[in-house]
Amino acid sequence: MTRLAAKNVNLKRAYEPPAADDGTRILVDRLWPRGLRKADAAIDQWMKDIAPSTGLRKWFGHDPARWQEFRQRYTDEIHGHPEQLDELRSRARSGRITLVFSAHDEAHNDAVVLRDVLLGRIGV
Repeated sequence: MTRLAAKNVNLKRAYEPPAADDGTRILVDRLWPRGLRKADAAIDQWMKDIAPSTGLRKWFGHDPARWQEFRQRYTDEIHGHPEQLDELRSRARSGRITLVFSAHDEAHNDAVVLRDVLLGRIGV
């Protein structure tokens, strides 16, 4: 498997304005970002199925103390969706993608884990 270029897989909060260099904007949360109008989000694709399960999301609760366990559990869930993972890899091979998320914590969220999986940094 060829490694993806890190520059092709970006992360961005849903509340930040879209930019021309975002490439394909993919929302990777199960829930639509609160208070954000669809027209303002400029989302090209919403991949709910690859987002953390409701149970995992609620268990994590964005608690940094649970981060390592969340990373492991979510990595396991991601590998349960090989079609979506393959689609994301394919899109990233052909150009830049931006994984869009709504969490306030930019270091401890599902998009960070998903990016690491895509780049082969964890759970390969």
